[in-house]
Amino acid sequence: MKQSQLVAIIKRLEAMTEANDNELQVRRFEREGVEKCLVSYDKTTDTFELTEADSQQSYQFDNIDIVAMEIYDLIQ
Repeated sequence: MKQSQLVAIIKRLEAMTEANDNELQVRRFEREGVEKCLVSYDKTTDTFELTEADSQQSYQFDNIDIVAMEIYDLIQ
């Protein structure tokens, strides 16, 4: 059985939230080498910001599950 992509996305997001530095955490999510979105995590506000690569539209989330589902939809 193939490993779940959703689990891999959540692990990357959790790593962002668990980082010990006070830097803004940023991750790129790609599909076949093409960037689909950029996600940043701000520890001070406990929020994620997702920016779609194509439209440059940004969305803010305070729930790790919701942002993971949005990323999953973009990379499918």
